[in-house]
Amino acid sequence: MRIVVAPDSFKGSLSSIQAAAAVERGILKAAAKAARKLEITKIPIADGGEGTVEAIVAGAGGEIIPARVLDPLGREIDSMVGILPDRTGVIEMAAASGLDLIKPEERDPLVTTSFGTGQLILKALEAGCSRLIIGLGGSATNDGGVGMAQALGGAFLDQNQQPIGFGGGELGKIAKIDLSGIDPRLAGTTVIVASDVKNVFCGPDGASAVYGPQKGATPEMVAVLDRNLGHLAELIKDDLGKEIALVPGSGAAGGLGGGLMAFLNAEIRPGIEIVMELTGFREKVREADLIITGEGATDFQTMFGKVPYGVAQVAGEYGKPVLCISGTLGKGYQKLYDAGITAFFSIVNRPMTLEEAMDKGEELLEAVAENVMNTLLMFRD
Repeated sequence: MRIVVAPDSFKGSLSSIQAAAAVERGILKAAAKAARKLEITKIPIADGGEGTVEAIVAGAGGEIIPARVLDPLGREIDSMVGILPDRTGVIEMAAASGLDLIKPEERDPLVTTSFGTGQLILKALEAGCSRLIIGLGGSATNDGGVGMAQALGGAFLDQNQQPIGFGGGELGKIAKIDLSGIDPRLAGTTVIVASDVKNVFCGPDGASAVYGPQKGATPEMVAVLDRNLGHLAELIKDDLGKEIALVPGSGAAGGLGGGLMAFLNAEIRPGIEIVMELTGFREKVREADLIITGEGATDFQTMFGKVPYGVAQVAGEYGKPVLCISGTLGKGYQKLYDAGITAFFSIVNRPMTLEEAMDKGEELLEAVAENVMNTLLMFRD
């Protein structure tokens, strides 16, 4: 039996690589008891957010190189960039500008910056990359990618021809955008944005209104941030000749999606599609007998492009069964039966707190994988 193990991360508990390894251990325990030889292929999956660099490098080969960058509040931290064998650079904006890098009481999208993400881009350019994949997700910022562009040499000047400061609160001061000083290596660089977010740049469905509150924005701050992104969109139209305000995905990561489109001519694509392409996922599924996926919480929202849904879509093309083992099964997960998932399992095997489930996630996931495989092997010749 050939099994593909392709989970997402269990956020706050396990990376996709750790989750795949735990499932593999469980499967091998069951196989040993049944004296069965199984062929297991692990393909950690991500959708552009946390774990994207590790998942792509694990599946496509390459290396992860360290980088020193500024966090969302301008403090130096250790980060990283993935470099694939064909010199494609893989970047997670969350590794430099992510919400998890600051304390809850520090959240303030009026001052947080995407500058560190620009520094990761520079690191990839220094490594000789001429193609970049930038995963968006989990951002602490709402600056429309201005901080990112500042790190790359772009200038955003106020009425006195002085550079503005960091953060979404500064965007309203911009009077002129000048990209003449941007790193010249970017002219020959292809930039692809990996994101499943469809929100537009500003307005009721924009970055500030939808995601601002989780980044610490009060209703009053949301109004300021949205107005400032609208102002930035108008300047991008006037100074750069690009209209991004209503482009789906431009609102991803606090408007960084739109900023990458405007300042680096980036193309936005679904993150999971990119990861699957780079890891050869489709070819491996075609040769498999069973696919096992999973995530931290599976519910009706999984239908909107999350990893188990994407895995099921590909598996369905080849008529392959899909099992989903998740941390929890929430409201509406049953809708995914129609999406091609054969069966669902939760790792929670008794009453326990969320903290306990997360702390013991690896152990619990391994145990469920073993039990599932015990059952399957009972009915196999």
